[in-house]
Amino acid sequence: MKSKSKRVKIDALGCKLNQAETELMAEQFVKAGYRLTASIDKADVYVLNTCTVTHIADRKSRHLLRMARRRNAEAVIVATGCYAQRTRQELADIDGINMVLENDKKMNIVQLLEAEGCLDVSDCNGGDLKVERESGTRNRAFIKAQDGCNNCCTYCIVPVVRGREESLPAEDIITRVRDRIICGYKEVVLTGTEIGSYSFNEIDLNRLVEKILDETDIVRLRLSSLQPHHITPQLMQSWRNTRLCPHLHLSLQSGSDSVLRRMGRRYSAKEYDEAVSLIRSIIPEAAITTDIIVGFPGESDDEFEESYRFCKEMDFTRIHVFTFSPRPGTQAAEMEEQVSSIVKKERSRKMLALAEESAANFRKRFMGRTMPVLWEQKTNRIWSGLTTNYIKVYTKSSEDLIDQITEVKLEKIYKDGVWGK
Repeated sequence: MKSKSKRVKIDALGCKLNQAETELMAEQFVKAGYRLTASIDKADVYVLNTCTVTHIADRKSRHLLRMARRRNAEAVIVATGCYAQRTRQELADIDGINMVLENDKKMNIVQLLEAEGCLDVSDCNGGDLKVERESGTRNRAFIKAQDGCNNCCTYCIVPVVRGREESLPAEDIITRVRDRIICGYKEVVLTGTEIGSYSFNEIDLNRLVEKILDETDIVRLRLSSLQPHHITPQLMQSWRNTRLCPHLHLSLQSGSDSVLRRMGRRYSAKEYDEAVSLIRSIIPEAAITTDIIVGFPGESDDEFEESYRFCKEMDFTRIHVFTFSPRPGTQAAEMEEQVSSIVKKERSRKMLALAEESAANFRKRFMGRTMPVLWEQKTNRIWSGLTTNYIKVYTKSSEDLIDQITEVKLEKIYKDGVWGK
């Protein structure tokens, strides 16, 4: 272990829940006296919070771990997260990995590294979270409210690696929001595996949102992924408070009822349509984003076209397109009629084109409008940030706009967002 500079770099792949847990691990290291760094080369400890939702996520995890070792021969390298939970040995076999931690151990990472002699904090003083936050690059805080999933979708490995649903106490969540405000955050993203199923001591998601808005001064609150059956008139009333961002990620996976049944999803295309209609009746300018899987086992040309047409009708703000990836241990991996890679590639190409078209159509609706933007980062004098309804905005400025919310006139389509003045 290097003695002059005690620094840690933590990366996360996958979902917003992984990002929330990464922030918790970073907090542990800072309290133990470590400084956060954006450079693998300068890190004494490198932690990767892995994802295993697809084979591509697995491959990215292995690549990042090997790259970290190549670039920094002296660092302590730790793999944790869902890939580590699914198959610990695959990661343990990678040369140069010092420790592999399953999900249920990641929140004790500092103590476990100390116990193994990989970490020495005896001469470290506790760090300042606010200073570390100000020197970092992330401008939205991700806060974990819930973990686990009780659904048994036939393609999904998440219930295996995350376990059953479990919600955190509301007061703990509110305390963490307040801590993030003290650190200077203006936006908090409330996240979980199935956040719509949040329930603790008779407090549901609707009541939790109300309590956060009533008991904290957070400027923006954003929710992560929901399911169609979570969209109720009662929950939708929460958006009367303009601090709750008008952006809902509503997972679809397929617009074909027969495919949805094989997937084990608990709704029909009609029920999904009804949820979207309810959202738009109450929040006409809401961003509705979604996930789509193409090439699910047995998906015929007609079923794909049905799904494609449904997505086109929904007019989504963004579509995250996933090519079906068989996960060992799931029912779908053993299903007959696996779709060929050539067909999956073509369907993915077509759906991605629709995703780009839909995103552009949504952004065009707001041209000429003036909207508040939270500025997040700068690259070569070009700043980027987000509106409350998830439009990425770019502008040029010599001023320091980081963490500022300013009114911006949206002028033209630019890259994956719009150019503002």
